[in-house]
Amino acid sequence: MKTLAIIPARGGSKAIPQKNLVRIAGRPLIEHTLLRALAVPRISRVIVSTDSQKIADVAMGLGVEIVWRPAELCTDTASSESGLMHCLGQLKEEEGFEPELVVFLQPTSPLRSEQHIEEAISMLEREKADSLFSAGPLRGLVWKVNGKGPEPVSYDPRHRIRRQDAPDYIAENGSIYVFKPWVLWELECRLGGKTVAFRMDAMDSFEIDEPDDILIVEFLLNRRYPDLVSG
Repeated sequence: MKTLAIIPARGGSKAIPQKNLVRIAGRPLIEHTLLRALAVPRISRVIVSTDSQKIADVAMGLGVEIVWRPAELCTDTASSESGLMHCLGQLKEEEGFEPELVVFLQPTSPLRSEQHIEEAISMLEREKADSLFSAGPLRGLVWKVNGKGPEPVSYDPRHRIRRQDAPDYIAENGSIYVFKPWVLWELECRLGGKTVAFRMDAMDSFEIDEPDDILIVEFLLNRRYPDLVSG
């Protein structure tokens, strides 16, 4: 099966300037994801979609291919789906290449392992699903906040329950998405058709969105995945 991994990585970022190049555990952030994708036997091709020469240099240094993304698809409001569709469109137009599965990996989730990715692909095939997202646990007594104030989601405050008895909730962790290309082309969305969730531990579900996240993720990388740590 032709399985393509796409790693979108634009050069700009507001909260953390040049976030994808920030050194974490001795490596540029994006390099952690690249190394994991390259280590997955089921992935036949790895591509970085970017507008940044510096990011491209890191990727090409590992033998990873580049698809250059136009500026209009690299703004803060541009969707990830637009970048994915552009990448697939370029490959089809220039090479006639059409994958059977797409694995979408975000550089901001460096705590996933190659085993996570491999197991996610296997789960989608085993469940005969069309799309998959990875998720971490959302534990405890959950509330949502709106204009009217907080409202309970996972329990009735009038009949308080123990924390360990709360319903089983999960939240997308942004780490792994797997989908059949038709889902993206027809729905313009990474998820559609029969969708399944691949569960990951809370400790592997941290994302880097804010500067303080770097300290947490770097600590966890050093403890959980020392093979990815570079002196």
